[in-house]
Amino acid sequence: MSVIRGWCPTAHRPMEAGDGLIVRVRPRLARVTRTQVLGLCAAAASYGNGHIDLTNRANLQIRGVPESQWPALIERLCALELVDPDPALEARHAVLVAPDWRAGDDTHRIATELAARLAEFPDLPGKFGFAIDTDAAPVLQDDPADIRLERDVTGGVILRADGRARGVSIPVDDAVSALLALAEWFVASGGRAAGRIARHAAALPAWADQDALPAPAGPPLGDTGSTLGPVHGVAFGRIEADALAALMTPSATGLRVTPWRRLIVEGGAPSPRSEPPGLDVDACVGAPSCPQATVETRTLACRLAPHVEGRLHVSGCAKGCARARPADVVLTGRDSLFDVAFDARADAVPELVGLDAAHILAHFGAS
Repeated sequence: MSVIRGWCPTAHRPMEAGDGLIVRVRPRLARVTRTQVLGLCAAAASYGNGHIDLTNRANLQIRGVPESQWPALIERLCALELVDPDPALEARHAVLVAPDWRAGDDTHRIATELAARLAEFPDLPGKFGFAIDTDAAPVLQDDPADIRLERDVTGGVILRADGRARGVSIPVDDAVSALLALAEWFVASGGRAAGRIARHAAALPAWADQDALPAPAGPPLGDTGSTLGPVHGVAFGRIEADALAALMTPSATGLRVTPWRRLIVEGGAPSPRSEPPGLDVDACVGAPSCPQATVETRTLACRLAPHVEGRLHVSGCAKGCARARPADVVLTGRDSLFDVAFDARADAVPELVGLDAAHILAHFGAS
């Protein structure tokens, strides 16, 4: 039985995994400076096992941290201004920001004000978050957030509760106050019990329940690149500390972190697009790194992906940490074997049960 946790690891509240503690860093405004990148990499190598994961919330996770090294790691991350020394404030930095922002644009202005006003927000469930996505074509509509600020079809800014097709038009200068008001309503109306706004049964307040339609989503970053610098793809979201540090060439000023397993190297030297195998396949760390997984995931995912039509998700257990949404083909580990479902999540009722890796490969013609 998989243990479903209602929270994500933070720096001050790390999560135990098979390879040690997971310590999560939440880059402010989706950006990490050159100095911070190099400091983070050195800390990951000194206090962890050198593995750094990119999450679907555009966070960076340092893995393999022994409990005895955790206090020193936190001290170092706070000194780098990557973590707030106040655990309560750090817990409120669950903010997803469209990574292509420019200084002074609406996304930058709103995200900066939100960061300065987080102390005003109520305590929210561990997985509750915000998305600031006010480019002409929103890019975060499929990424996890509970309250979104994005463009509507007329070019204005709207506030939209996740799971609702429409939102309410908001002046840019009032955007953060509107976020705060909806977060306060969520708590006051009993939302903590639901955990996420899309699961909350209470009707939205009348002022937030309007008919503004969000603009159509923009193309994924991987299809268009970035004018800020070269885009580096990270297979399965895992990168080694020395490889991440190597991205900081002399001209690079920092990184923009995305929720799509891609890093934008600000000012980096032009290079061929890096699209490694496994970049668009979903697979958690699996066994033995995760104590709840009973199967290895990523080697099988790489072998199987070329033979699967559509999106492939290989999950070490029914939690489905690597992908919350349905995939065309999903393999879920159970008792050292795999169950298979189609157009489903990892916790769906399977159509095939109890297959080992060899049988999986044969079934899809990959043996």
